[in-house]
Amino acid sequence: MPPIMTKPFNIRLPDGSVREVAPGTTPADIAAAIGPGLAKAALAARVDGEVRDIMRPLEGDAELALITARDEKEALELVRHDYAHVLAEAVQNLFPGTQITFGPATDDGFYYDFAPTAEHGPFTEEELPQIEEEMRRIIARDEKLVREVWSRDEVRAFFESQGEAFKAEWVMELPADETITMYRSGEWVDLCRGPHLASTGKLDPQAFKLTRVSGAYWRGDQKNAMLSRIYGTGWLNRKQLQEHLTRLEEAAKRDHRKIGQEMDLFHLQQEAQGSVFWHPKGYLIWRVLEAYMRRKLDAAGYDEVKSPQLMDARLWEASGHWGKYRENMFVVPDEVPNTEAEGPVITGEGDWMALKPMNCPAHVQIFRQGIKSYRDLPLRMAEFGCCHRNEPHGALHGIMRVRQFTQDDAHIFCRADQVVEEVRVFCDLLDGIYRDLGFATYEIKLALRPEQRFGSDADWDRAEQELRDAVALAGRATADYGWEELPGEGAFYAPKLEFHLKDAIGRTWQVGTIQADTVLPDRLDATYVGEDGQKHRPVMLHRAILGTFERFIGILIEHHAGRFPLWLAPVQAVVATIVSDADVYAREVHAALTAAGIRAELDLRNEKINYKVREHSLAHVPNLLVLGKREAEERAVALRPLGEGARQEVLGLEDAVARLQAEAKAPDLR
Repeated sequence: MPPIMTKPFNIRLPDGSVREVAPGTTPADIAAAIGPGLAKAALAARVDGEVRDIMRPLEGDAELALITARDEKEALELVRHDYAHVLAEAVQNLFPGTQITFGPATDDGFYYDFAPTAEHGPFTEEELPQIEEEMRRIIARDEKLVREVWSRDEVRAFFESQGEAFKAEWVMELPADETITMYRSGEWVDLCRGPHLASTGKLDPQAFKLTRVSGAYWRGDQKNAMLSRIYGTGWLNRKQLQEHLTRLEEAAKRDHRKIGQEMDLFHLQQEAQGSVFWHPKGYLIWRVLEAYMRRKLDAAGYDEVKSPQLMDARLWEASGHWGKYRENMFVVPDEVPNTEAEGPVITGEGDWMALKPMNCPAHVQIFRQGIKSYRDLPLRMAEFGCCHRNEPHGALHGIMRVRQFTQDDAHIFCRADQVVEEVRVFCDLLDGIYRDLGFATYEIKLALRPEQRFGSDADWDRAEQELRDAVALAGRATADYGWEELPGEGAFYAPKLEFHLKDAIGRTWQVGTIQADTVLPDRLDATYVGEDGQKHRPVMLHRAILGTFERFIGILIEHHAGRFPLWLAPVQAVVATIVSDADVYAREVHAALTAAGIRAELDLRNEKINYKVREHSLAHVPNLLVLGKREAEERAVALRPLGEGARQEVLGLEDAVARLQAEAKAPDLR
């Protein structure tokens, strides 16, 4: 507990002014003293950088900033936390005996995990409207959210008396000397770190919606009890909620699984969970994208390699992945013990093998073949490498999250003095590729050192600063690129730059990365001969632009809503006849398109042209060449591009072929 202050203390505000206040003063008191408008708008306070309840008394000299709805990121996290709190109270009001567990805010809302009574069983989505109404009643009562400090034993005793076994278990795992806070809303009390709004009435009763119910294991462990998780989305006002629901509706229309089926691109099935069955049209998109990436890498000075998928577990032990990543690896045989990272883990004469979850250790093995000189560096090594990771079943999602995937992976082995320039050049390469693929807007984030990591603090200081310098040199460490630093989110061996694309409906997707690593070359004994004739460790830059082909194609499908740019479209044109008299000419048109390198199909079915147009539009074919008797006589085509407002245009055959051929070229070939 901080010492009780008896003398006035000084509070510095963002404008630089200082207010002398008495002990017991709250941020709400200061907001009221400034003006009634601010008093009404203030939601919480930032005290010496920490977000706190606006009704929590100040404890001494401090810097204070008041949080309002204008501070959208922090305000949204606060209201979503409160919606979760109100959700838990509503459920227990309606269904006595239900136990509560955890209820965090999420990127677009909140959820809460419950243990329903045996009599009731798991919650269902049919019960959500009833729970919503109870939440609105709690909000309307404008109940104060009061922070209380309890001892750990007091919390345990309280929850045990209420039959709350999960909370009673959890609180005893907190350090005995940790400050434990409970929040009271009327007669209802919950264990929570906070902060919260001053009262439930600060929430907009029309700005939230409960969305779905799912199962979730207590503490994420399938050995534990199955809980009911209720999800919701929460916003600052009704307008934001409606905009979000509209985005969800649009996202549902763009779902890559739905469009993939409509376009006959791929399928997934139970017998190969987490792996994709690519159909001819889907794999054609893959091949076109791969060919484009290969041309870009060739032009950028990369050497393409191919490494084994199955390698001895000793290599993964040496690289450090065995100790840090074993649970996500597929091992043959699967009975290999999952031991700690410290000490040898492979014993006996058996050859334990593992499917590679990443390509980097294999690329070090290629680098180590032969003597490398400082003159050979930088050496840029690329691979479209097939990898396997044992993702949890519940995490799999279409082709966005899979167990077998192909990375557009590369590793740059360079000298320490080359790192900044290599990262800068990579940023330029990535920028051009994203723009070619239709993503003009993206954000750059720097993921900093995690708690569990290899390497010295000095190594991490240098690596993090080099990435900052490279992005600044590339002119992208600016607000225009959403530059942000993320403490604790780096890999265990290196900090990394993350590149987050923004799609057509405003969603962000983290795809590209680059990491500056000195740990793996050291662990796997990679060296080059320096100008001084001595051996030195290279810096290893791990980098990807697309991330994985599977996920990036899924993103492309949703970004373009299946209407790919012409160069990526699996079928670029369909030649469709109105009458059978045009069939012979249609075959000639189809042959001319194919000879020009245009991916075209022929539709000679005895169907009405409106039916054909509708069918091919649903399949997202970019161009329809409609042929009737008149077009056959004049050796012309009626070119009808896909899309609302697109006008049909009659062109001579040669002109139509030339136009489509020019438009169908990949951006780097124009």
